[in-house]
Amino acid sequence: MSARVIDGKAVADALRTEVAEAVRDLSAHGFTPGLAVVLVGDHPASRVYVRNKSARTVEAGMRSFDHRLPPEVTETELLDVIRMLNADDAVDGILVQLPLPSHIDASTVLLAIDPAKDVDGFHPVNAGRLATGTPGLVPCTPLGCLMLVKSVTPSLDGLDAVVLGRSNIVGKPMAQLLLAESCTVTVAHSRTRDLADLCRRADILVAAIGRPEFVRGDWIKPGATVIDVGINRVAEPGDGPSLLGDVAFAEAVEVAGAVTPVPGGVGPMTIACLLRNTVAAACLRRGLAIPNALTAFG
Repeated sequence: MSARVIDGKAVADALRTEVAEAVRDLSAHGFTPGLAVVLVGDHPASRVYVRNKSARTVEAGMRSFDHRLPPEVTETELLDVIRMLNADDAVDGILVQLPLPSHIDASTVLLAIDPAKDVDGFHPVNAGRLATGTPGLVPCTPLGCLMLVKSVTPSLDGLDAVVLGRSNIVGKPMAQLLLAESCTVTVAHSRTRDLADLCRRADILVAAIGRPEFVRGDWIKPGATVIDVGINRVAEPGDGPSLLGDVAFAEAVEVAGAVTPVPGGVGPMTIACLLRNTVAAACLRRGLAIPNALTAFG
């Protein structure tokens, strides 16, 4: 058996096309959604990520507001920027790029963002809305994972799902999204007993545990859909670091029905879902319905 390799780039491209069409339609209401990204310091990976986010925002026809602050900025000064963006009606979404310098408490900063503009979906208000099935903003990576699952299995009713990982960023919201799709969901982690046996029961297996090739091929139920969220940089002798997922891909592809690669699977979905969330935030803030093409996944 050889699994279907899910092309995250193709799914992300399709979502960005839907976002751009929605932005054009919203112009009839006299506004253009706007996304503000706040970057503190000069972290190289963060700089690249922010640049890509800004480029994709403009490409989709939205307004991009970049705020780059020096690494020595105080927490109070950063919170002042957040308050300014909360009050700016041209800004529909606010994203503070992590990690932040050690002298700034990330939790305090994220809590200061207006939940209506929290396009990362991390604010406790949005977490509560997701848990209770109330419309809100959903974390981008889990939302992207769900889209990838549904790209191969549109109806998830009654399927057994196992989520490896219990973080607030991926594991917990992923479980809530799968519950909303009428899956039977188990959240597992590195201390779960008989973890391999548990995984073998899963029709949908989402690995977000942060360990390279932790999930082996013989952990996977034949025909299952496997979503690999892991991005692990592993040093290769003489070749520099390489990226590995949490799933042993070469083994998984021989057993699973569908599997995401690393890179090229979940990664491209995160920015696409950020753009989707910005449009959703713009609509919700103005009492407008979220465009139909963007409601199917959250």
